[in-house]
Amino acid sequence: MNYGFVIDNTRCIGCHACSTACKSENEVPLGVDRTWVKYVEHGAYPDVTRTFQVTRCNHCENPPCVRICPVTAMYQRDDGIVEFDKDVCIGCKACMQACPYDAIHIDPDTHTAAKCHFCAHRIDVGLEPACAVVCPTEAIVAGDLDDPMSKIAKLVATSRVSVRKPEQGTAPKVLYIDGDAVALHPTVFAAKPQQLMFADVVTEQGTAANAAPPKRAISVAASGATIRVPAAQGVPGGSPVGGTRAEQMIQLAYNAQHEVPWHWPVPAYLVTKGIGAGIFGFLALGWGLGWFGFDQAAIVWGGLLAILATLATTGLLVMDLERPERFLSILLRPQWRSWLTRGAFLLVGFSMISGLWWAGEAAASLTDGAFVLPSPARAVLGWLTLPLAIGAAIYTAFLFAQAEGRDLWQSPLLPTHLLVQAAMMGTGALLGLSAVVELQPDLVAAARLGFGVSLVVDLFVISFGELGVPHASELAARAAHEIRHGRHARRFWWGAIVLGHVVPLALLLVPAGAVGPALAPILGLLAAVSATAGLYAYEYVFVMAPQELPNS
Repeated sequence: MNYGFVIDNTRCIGCHACSTACKSENEVPLGVDRTWVKYVEHGAYPDVTRTFQVTRCNHCENPPCVRICPVTAMYQRDDGIVEFDKDVCIGCKACMQACPYDAIHIDPDTHTAAKCHFCAHRIDVGLEPACAVVCPTEAIVAGDLDDPMSKIAKLVATSRVSVRKPEQGTAPKVLYIDGDAVALHPTVFAAKPQQLMFADVVTEQGTAANAAPPKRAISVAASGATIRVPAAQGVPGGSPVGGTRAEQMIQLAYNAQHEVPWHWPVPAYLVTKGIGAGIFGFLALGWGLGWFGFDQAAIVWGGLLAILATLATTGLLVMDLERPERFLSILLRPQWRSWLTRGAFLLVGFSMISGLWWAGEAAASLTDGAFVLPSPARAVLGWLTLPLAIGAAIYTAFLFAQAEGRDLWQSPLLPTHLLVQAAMMGTGALLGLSAVVELQPDLVAAARLGFGVSLVVDLFVISFGELGVPHASELAARAAHEIRHGRHARRFWWGAIVLGHVVPLALLLVPAGAVGPALAPILGLLAAVSATAGLYAYEYVFVMAPQELPNS
């Protein structure tokens, strides 16, 4: 068995009977949709046509939402139907990030993920999905794609069918006969709609109205011919398919509106995780390799700061769940292919080993020598902490890579970038700590050098790696364009670049002799605070910009 849908656009009349039947059959709350009809209008009066596209979960052969779900709340049945379990879902919204089609939403009543589930309860008793039954023109055909005698298999064999975003490698099983290329391609309407039929515009998705590339510049070639200057890769200014060569030649008349799943807690968690992992990682590596002498004040106070940052990380992650009371499900019923699950166990392991190390050093400090952590135990705990700190720092890169609906996050540089950011936060935190706690000079000097180097490397990775290299994917290119030149440009340039890199580097370059020994540590503290604020600004635009692009 391999269930799928065929949508015959030559028959669809845009009546929304499928949408209302779905709502009635599955008790879908107001404000969200499991299936909807997208309206696209072509031409200018009197030469106007309107096309309809029934849009829903594709029940992909290779569903990324199943792979990323940490608790198997989203799963694929043996018959190919992608189903969900609202009684298990923790509301992490990772499946929404993984879906390249914006087919999943959070149910406002249950606060769990929901979507079209092929009316699995009807399939199990031999009935068709409600949408297929109610369609007055039989434009929706559901059935077994593997059965050559089924109606759906015969339609696929004899018709020219298309799917949404085949390049994603998900093998969608909602196939369209006479599919409209404009409706199938969501970024034709990348800008936030100004108005829609039947609905007010409330969506958070869509680029800024003025974010579209300017009209192509013209130059003169050596031959004297007038030519267009090449545009930025992946960010077209228009096309014959989806342009505006005549007024309202192509316009979006109606579409379901989608929320942005992740907001400020996720960028904040990336910062606090970097601080916690960076401090312990730097101290473990530095002492293990003999870069500087052991300093009990550094591990006690720096370790306390790292533990507080890790606790804040956990708090932010739990707070962002729609069902926070279920957060232990990640540990109690893990789905091991999900990097949310793997990351949770990395954080637990890191917290336990680093916490044990810190507790031993803190006990030695508080007992005035009555208890001494043996040097071999310190070395073992340090070397055990280091790989866990690295894992805690970089696992989010692999989680983001599983979020297949956000192309900008699919960066091979991201693990290295997160490691650099952790080094930047860890060394910066210790440098700032030296302004209020007396630390050994060789450790402070190493932290200062590490902080400066990581700032330069991070700036290089951002400028010439993450955002500087042209992106092959249109969605990634548009997200990068929004960061550099669109609605997030001010936060990126003034926050991430100036406040996060230029100001800290300038403060580090101030000679200690010019300000005196009393003020030099204060400058280090200011540099660390500035870099932390700048990192949050960068993480915010990096997390938000890809989510604001439509996938449906």
